[in-house]
Amino acid sequence: MSVQLDGYISPLFRDQTTKRFPRTVCVLGSTGSIGGNALDVLARNAEPFRVAALAGGKNVEKLAAQAEIFRPRYLGVLDDDARQRLIPLLPEQYFPEIVTGAAGYEFLAGLPECDIVLSAQVGAAGLRGTLAAAKAGKIIALANKESLVLAGPLIRAICMKSGAQILPVDSEHNAIFQCLSGHNRNDVARLILTASGGPFRGFSLHDIKRVQPEDALKHPKWKMGAKISIDSATLMNKGLEIIEACALFGFTASQVDVLVHPQSIVHSLVEFKDGSQLAQLGEPDMRAAIAYCLGWPRRLNTGLPRLNLVSAGPLTFEEPDTAVFPCLNLARRALDAGNGQPIALNAANEEAVAAFLERRIAFTEIPLCIEYVLDSMNQNAHKNAQSLLQLEGIEALDARARDLAREWTRKNSETSLRAATMENGIAQ
Repeated sequence: MSVQLDGYISPLFRDQTTKRFPRTVCVLGSTGSIGGNALDVLARNAEPFRVAALAGGKNVEKLAAQAEIFRPRYLGVLDDDARQRLIPLLPEQYFPEIVTGAAGYEFLAGLPECDIVLSAQVGAAGLRGTLAAAKAGKIIALANKESLVLAGPLIRAICMKSGAQILPVDSEHNAIFQCLSGHNRNDVARLILTASGGPFRGFSLHDIKRVQPEDALKHPKWKMGAKISIDSATLMNKGLEIIEACALFGFTASQVDVLVHPQSIVHSLVEFKDGSQLAQLGEPDMRAAIAYCLGWPRRLNTGLPRLNLVSAGPLTFEEPDTAVFPCLNLARRALDAGNGQPIALNAANEEAVAAFLERRIAFTEIPLCIEYVLDSMNQNAHKNAQSLLQLEGIEALDARARDLAREWTRKNSETSLRAATMENGIAQ
């Protein structure tokens, strides 16, 4: 029987999916936090799974340790230098095929023997792997939200043609996926994404000017990589998730709201026209959402403790402060504008976050850089909408936005550092 969420990005065939066990898995981004948690889930559920491929970018030490445990036939790394560093670290009498670069990731994503591909690379770099898996008709456990921000309509079209199935790994979208199942989309009033608020929840405009990269990397609830930790601190992560939700579920921006929920117990909610709301709750641990996707429609062992609502304490909710965290509104602006603006938003954000982590710009300059790029690439700057349904057109627009962002950060880095030095001197 076909189980289709009306308006969802891909077909969902429960009977065919159920028969695909044991499953062979390819993990793109295995050395990141999502990839590591996924391998923990797979190790706990070894019987219905086999790992065929792991791809880990530059962290060859961690990739070698993972390969020693799972012994996949294929490994993927960033470039030939990483390949040469990886080879001597591999166990004796183990000779996997090692592929490199974007082409290597695309090859792994389309492996005929793989049933499910976990797309967990960070940023726009994950798009090619996601597209390759979609074209090959795979089950895609999608943790790379940027794929949908950049190419939601293209991925939707490919999935409808190939039969590929998208399952959302982001805890918020995974929660909505679960809450929508079995319900008529016409009965839905809105989707409510929850946000932890990041490490600077409650900060004033004055407070936020003084934060440093090491402050922004200290997320109060989740253990994540550097880029997504900064996105959480700016609330851009939630802005990208609004765009992702619209691409996944076929709702409009006006039907997606955000609430700050610092306990991170309620992962998101669906509100229906009769006023009732359904929420998905659980411990703040990504293994739950990852396991749901890897095993869907089965439920897997995650090793997580059971949620105790008594000991969890009060659950609170508040509106996000968009004056202190303007990235949320910038994302809404880009989504409303369309015409390539979400691509520009994501590219500018990635470049601005990199500049902040390298201490070239201040935390409060991240949204300023993004706004500059959006203004420079307004709706009239990219008139050929059809090109955004092609990878080449998406990548060209992405490259243009990155050039603008780098230009902005270069011009502002010296001014930013000089101002910070003066302020610190006065403070001391």
